[in-house]
Amino acid sequence: MCLILFGLNSHPEYKLILVGNRDEYYDRPAAPAAFWDEAPHLLAGKDLLAGGTWFGVTKNGRLAGVSNYREANSPKRDAPSRGRLVSEFLLGRESPRTYLDNIIKDANRYNGFNLILGRKDELFWYSNRGKGIRKLSPGIYGLSNHLLDTPWPKVVKGKNELAGLISQTMLPEPEEFFDMLGDRTVATDSELPDTGVGLERERMLSPVFISSPDYGTRSSVILLIDRNDFVIFMERTFNGKTTRASTVRYDFQIE
Repeated sequence: MCLILFGLNSHPEYKLILVGNRDEYYDRPAAPAAFWDEAPHLLAGKDLLAGGTWFGVTKNGRLAGVSNYREANSPKRDAPSRGRLVSEFLLGRESPRTYLDNIIKDANRYNGFNLILGRKDELFWYSNRGKGIRKLSPGIYGLSNHLLDTPWPKVVKGKNELAGLISQTMLPEPEEFFDMLGDRTVATDSELPDTGVGLERERMLSPVFISSPDYGTRSSVILLIDRNDFVIFMERTFNGKTTRASTVRYDFQIE
């Protein structure tokens, strides 16, 4: 994922409201969200190159998502897949804190990443470019390709729009969330961060929904968990640029 926006215990009817976009090169093969054949309790997309996932949830209430940390220096070519950090947590039984404690021991082997993970009643954030594990309190959060709540234009705008949408007693229809995730507005140059990738690329990466000749938003996701532990999971995938390709929805009760 390259943008994750979520409200944790910020709505009277929902424990978690999470939306996000996955940005990736168009030629990297991936499968859309589904329950995995080898793990029928796990609902997630799948990276068909490295085998992990960018975001997923399980029938027993585990959930996790990853975003890359944008850095100007060249990535380590022999680094382990960051998507495996998500799938291994979702497939495992360790507590979120224990899992993250174990990751910290080898965190320098990976290229820069952020992890949001936990169970239906508790979430944690950890980045190997940050300062330790943080258990998240109720609130509205935003994460892109820097540290949690770094005020990049898409993060600030997304948090504000999400807060507005979920301030209503009745939750908006899914299309309103998808519309928010489809915003292609480019930030002004004065708002752009300087992450060392050059002005043109900063502009290209600044919208909520990214589109370029070879890289952009590949899918959008909505996850809702209500106070009775009922889950609604929706994913919309795209065919390489902006055309809608398909939308899937899964509803289930956490066991």
